[in-house]
Amino acid sequence: MWTIRVVSAALLTLGLAAGPAAADSTPSASPSGDSAAPTSAGTSFRTATEIDQGRKATANASAGDYLYWSFPADTGQRPTVKATVKLPQEHTAQTWQIDVYDGLRRRQACQYGAQTRTAAAGAESVELACVLRTVRAWSEPWADDPLPGTYYLRLTAVGVRTADLGQPVAAEVRVESKEIGGSAAVDGRLAEPLVPGVAVTRQGDEDGSRAPAVLSGVEPDDGWSSGRWSDRWVWTASGAVLAALAGIGGYALTRGSGRPPHVPPNA
Repeated sequence: MWTIRVVSAALLTLGLAAGPAAADSTPSASPSGDSAAPTSAGTSFRTATEIDQGRKATANASAGDYLYWSFPADTGQRPTVKATVKLPQEHTAQTWQIDVYDGLRRRQACQYGAQTRTAAAGAESVELACVLRTVRAWSEPWADDPLPGTYYLRLTAVGVRTADLGQPVAAEVRVESKEIGGSAAVDGRLAEPLVPGVAVTRQGDEDGSRAPAVLSGVEPDDGWSSGRWSDRWVWTASGAVLAALAGIGGYALTRGSGRPPHVPPNA
């Protein structure tokens, strides 16, 4: 009975511990409404329009322009970038492409998705998508792994013919992320997320001067985690508890009923 009570209490503890982990692995709710969605795009990395994940952004431009947006991506997220370009009524075949760069302006490869797509002559629109790799909390300096911080989205037409240059187009982009959880956790974390201006501001705080740089205004709703916590800790602790219970159960089954009975010597 004692063994059964111990196992029951441990299973109850595991159920309570696994609850928050399951809740943390679900995607966060998207912002409600698009009333404050940006209606323009930047023309370079420095002028990129900041957007929040889960919110649509639009821009009117001309074929041949480079359109830039920036968005935050935190540890454990797998961002998906989607773009739709509405084309003019009359146009030749056009090839559109989206590229995503991290806070160090390194181009990040897409795991899958139609990153480049050609619209046939007369097509009304073209849709693009890019699913990035999971953002890591830390990486080797020589690696190009995606790290937490600001990401840049660039949308442009590739090899536009002279007849189509300057024709009006309407672009719509949206970024959403899936929370991967502890399966993507690594040991270590960044001192600061890769956000524009963070290095200058940090140096100003150390020497007591005011830094003129302005940090990017986009960040996750609950702030930057930088690898402080992941549900991998919960499952590690659960495995340790199960191992301890297995040891207790094995001892209870093999110890027998106690000391052997005393056998009197032969007369």
